[in-house]
Amino acid sequence: MSSPTPDALLGPADVRELAAALGVRPTKQRGQNFVIDANTVRRIVRTAQVRPDDVVVEIGPGLGSLTLALLEVADRVTAVEIDDVLAAALPSTIAARMPERADRFALVHSDAMHVTQLPGPPPTALVANLPYNVAVPVLLHMLETFPSIERTLVMVQSEVADRLAAAPGSKVYGVPSVKANWYAEVKRAGAIGRNVFWPAPNVDSGLVALTRRTEPIKTTASRREVFAVVDAAFAQRRKTLRAALAGWAGSAPAAEAALVAAGVSPRARGEALTVEEFARIAEHKESE
Repeated sequence: MSSPTPDALLGPADVRELAAALGVRPTKQRGQNFVIDANTVRRIVRTAQVRPDDVVVEIGPGLGSLTLALLEVADRVTAVEIDDVLAAALPSTIAARMPERADRFALVHSDAMHVTQLPGPPPTALVANLPYNVAVPVLLHMLETFPSIERTLVMVQSEVADRLAAAPGSKVYGVPSVKANWYAEVKRAGAIGRNVFWPAPNVDSGLVALTRRTEPIKTTASRREVFAVVDAAFAQRRKTLRAALAGWAGSAPAAEAALVAAGVSPRARGEALTVEEFARIAEHKESE
């Protein structure tokens, strides 16, 4: 593989110039904050442990800052972009700045939440600077839809990073923590300063690394059934599970019976439970 030219990555001036040429103004609605620092995108690629044989899917590539850094290392990169103007411009940015890797790049112009297949070989890694307002649903959708994704590194709002990586018993442990843990081992993988973005966001960002479980969680319940328990348990955080799961089970006594059968105290609260315990509760729901 020939090494790309040293100035292939986008710097602050390149990003602003590209945006001006396209008439693009980053929008809050789509959570657009473009990374303008080449060292940061290279750090993300390193932290993601992208390898030369990886097929990487990137969500929301924007003007291509991270895309170019991924193409320097990965075997191929598929970017999913919802924005019409950005999607139309990205292939020519890649061709102009990294012509020797352009045939390794594919673009899918779509909302990531609606993507069910990708061109080329199955993706092995997901690396993305996710728009803050849709980060969790997009991440969960991609992990569910593409079981070939072994490693994920996402940049999200710091608070979302904390939530995703939280352990049972933590104040911020909740639905995102449990659902992400259904698929993967999740951990915080660093912080990103505000000054590497344009425009600078008014929140801090964090990196979250997810390594897919080699063995799925052992349960006879389906993912949907387990997630239904999780949603019910956290819908009323302050309530005991006996009360919080009454609607899910059909009544408070039925909830208590399922909890006792699963070996979970009916007086416990959702934030104390592991994903395995939620799965056991799902297994013991009485059939209606």
